Amino acid sequence: MLSFLLPSILAIAVHAYTNPMTCSGTCTNAHDPSLIRRDDGTYFRFSTGGKIAIHSAPAITGPWTYKGAAIPSGSSINKAGKDDLWVRIHRGDAWDAQAPDVQKVGSTYYLYYSVSSFGSQDSAIGVATSSSLDYGSWTDLGSTGISSSSGKSYNAIDGNLIYTGSDYYVTFGSFWGDLYQVKMANPPKKVASGSTSVNVAYIPSGSHAQEGGFVYKNGNYYYLFFSVGQCCGYDSSKPAAGGEYKIQVCRSSTVTGGYVDKSGNQCTAGGGTTVLESHDWVYGPGGQGVFTDPSLGPVLYYHYVDTRIGYADGQKQFGVNKLSFSSGWPVV
Repeated sequence: MLSFLLPSILAIAVHAYTNPMTCSGTCTNAHDPSLIRRDDGTYFRFSTGGKIAIHSAPAITGPWTYKGAAIPSGSSINKAGKDDLWVRIHRGDAWDAQAPDVQKVGSTYYLYYSVSSFGSQDSAIGVATSSSLDYGSWTDLGSTGISSSSGKSYNAIDGNLIYTGSDYYVTFGSFWGDLYQVKMANPPKKVASGSTSVNVAYIPSGSHAQEGGFVYKNGNYYYLFFSVGQCCGYDSSKPAAGGEYKIQVCRSSTVTGGYVDKSGNQCTAGGGTTVLESHDWVYGPGGQGVFTDPSLGPVLYYHYVDTRIGYADGQKQFGVNKLSFSSGWPVV
């Protein structure tokens, strides 16, 4: 009997996911989180909502405390949405949220944000800088030069910075032509002169529900994490099973591609290996990033709905899991 059951037991173990670490303090207000740790050990979380909400904590699990808005006066970019940076965009049957991204360059922190408006492809990615991450310390520098308008192949939101050791790149995009990448100047305040955007991931069928690209280097590979499916509005319009947010990944030996999934499928042709999806009481995980914690090593952070609490967007929780790359592919 045991030999008969063993294959089924192994199959369940392979597809099991560990629940997120316990979070304390303000664990909501966490849509599309961006996580970073200051040299003094203080953790900061930036998220969509309230002109980029800032939270801080003494540990990755909390207790998290709300500090205020990163750009309280709104963006200097003259586009609709500049006074309400983190509106959600609806296109077809899927929701799209514009994630902030915070990175340290030398002694300066860079925050990449998006300006857009409801139902519009008229979007731009801006940048703000700070020397401390604290509330009240951010200076808005305006547009990076990454923008989109009706008729373009991409939507200029969800910017994420990656440094190769010699060059800076921003990965961005959502729906339409999905994810793109462009080389940045040094320091990375503007697009590099003469640089053009290149497609790095695309779902060719359906609503092209892919967004939130995040590139992370581990070993000899660059890993492109992204969110697939419907992110929001679960309390009023819950998608069919499997249609909610989930986190997938492709990898490449070079930052500019071509990215492939674990089965060798091209990321520009719909490829993607699932890293985390709905399980137990975790529903619709996404808006992710990866962070190397000095104590835990690589961690995957994201927002999710706790089905024991509720499905509303304002109830989304902050999730963190350790990641293992021992197989060559990230495993929660």
